[in-house]
Amino acid sequence: MDPLTWTGPVGSFLNPLLGIGIGVFLTAVIIQSLMLLIREEDPIVVNPDGTLARKTGLPGGVERIITLSMLLIIVLLLAYIVLGVITPHGTVGIIGGMAKQFLPVWIALIAMFVISMRYKRKLGLYGKLFDSTVGMIGLGIVMFWVFTALFTGVFDLIATHDPLAQVSGLKNKVPGVPMPDADAPYAHYLLGGDNLARDIFSRMVHGSVIVVAIAPLATIFAFMVGITLGLPAGYFSGRLDTVLSFVANLILAFPVILLFYLLVTPEIVETGIPSYMAAFLFVFPLIFFGVLLNSRYYTQPSKRTPILIVVLGVLLLLYLSMINQKGTVIDFLPEWLDLFDLDILVVFVSVVFVNSPTVFRIVRSLALDLRTRDYVAAAQTRGEGAWYIMLWEILPNARGPLIVDFCLRIGYTTILLGTLGFFGLGLSSESPDWGSTINEGRKLLLVFTHPPLPPAFALLTLVLGLNLLADGLREESLRD
Repeated sequence: MDPLTWTGPVGSFLNPLLGIGIGVFLTAVIIQSLMLLIREEDPIVVNPDGTLARKTGLPGGVERIITLSMLLIIVLLLAYIVLGVITPHGTVGIIGGMAKQFLPVWIALIAMFVISMRYKRKLGLYGKLFDSTVGMIGLGIVMFWVFTALFTGVFDLIATHDPLAQVSGLKNKVPGVPMPDADAPYAHYLLGGDNLARDIFSRMVHGSVIVVAIAPLATIFAFMVGITLGLPAGYFSGRLDTVLSFVANLILAFPVILLFYLLVTPEIVETGIPSYMAAFLFVFPLIFFGVLLNSRYYTQPSKRTPILIVVLGVLLLLYLSMINQKGTVIDFLPEWLDLFDLDILVVFVSVVFVNSPTVFRIVRSLALDLRTRDYVAAAQTRGEGAWYIMLWEILPNARGPLIVDFCLRIGYTTILLGTLGFFGLGLSSESPDWGSTINEGRKLLLVFTHPPLPPAFALLTLVLGLNLLADGLREESLRD
């Protein structure tokens, strides 16, 4: 079996076109930048019908060249992907092989965008996101990794090999290296082998499962804690606000990395502190939903009671299963009732604990501002309770900044998880998470450059997508 090149035989005619497109694009951008430095930008001319007039002369020509070259680059990149999916293995080389492995992701992305565009006017803020180019790009990047994690973790459709399996003779081999066994389920290591002869491509896609499993869920728990404590602190103020703000500022005074290091070290774990912290922090979703539903249906006891019993019953079972971990200080549930086995409980708790004070301060500041609005005064006049006003009047009107911060915070959490993995804290040494993989690859970076680059690129694109998504959401929320 021959090794794969990056673009295979197809690259013989597509690569020159791509090189020309990139060269023209960069040249035009440089010319446009120089023109802006040596002359003032032409004023914007508006047509009688309200549309912007097309630029003329050299500036207009350069702008059109930039647009056309960008379209050419995008079309060529799509050609690599499409040809890689529909042609036999090896025709489009490594890029085609990866494109074919990501086929379920492409299908899911296309279906999501088609359905969302069709019904965007009925989907609220999410639907308005499709009016923002930046937001759509960010959503596409984020959902690419979400679908990758889903199809890898649940259906195992993306990875080509076992991320922990070692193949003799493929240690630190370059991308496209063929398998020594002709009967192997997949003929190549698409992105090469690492220093333990494991498939880098498979470890990269399995690393997305860890990030997507921890970052959003941990951020949701942090928001539950921050909202449950921040709303009353901002609404009531006084001593409650003083005490809670002092505790939040005390936690925020510690450097984040040092705080993480203290929480995930084996000596701290053996004391049981992370388990007790989990028991405290994970109870906030029960409090939040209990108070939310009770305040909403307080005047309808016949409906409120069964709803609370069902919702809190399910949440209580999930809560007990999450805090119950074998071999820790909290281990009391029978095995048949223990639904979760969180090997990463320490990391999960650490992320929630670090993010909660920041969310608390954001929610508190929003509550301080919104409690003076007319709709709050109207609710007070109607005789509504304090928790009803906080959860059903103030919180919905604070959703814009909170949604934006939620997206950004997932990005921060992703970086923190990568940092923990890089330093070997909280996760097993063989974990395929991106931080650990980058750390393993950087040890021989001067000799073998390919092992740390794929996980680093994956981490970069996910965080970039989350930031672009947050920008799109911010832009659309300001229009409301």
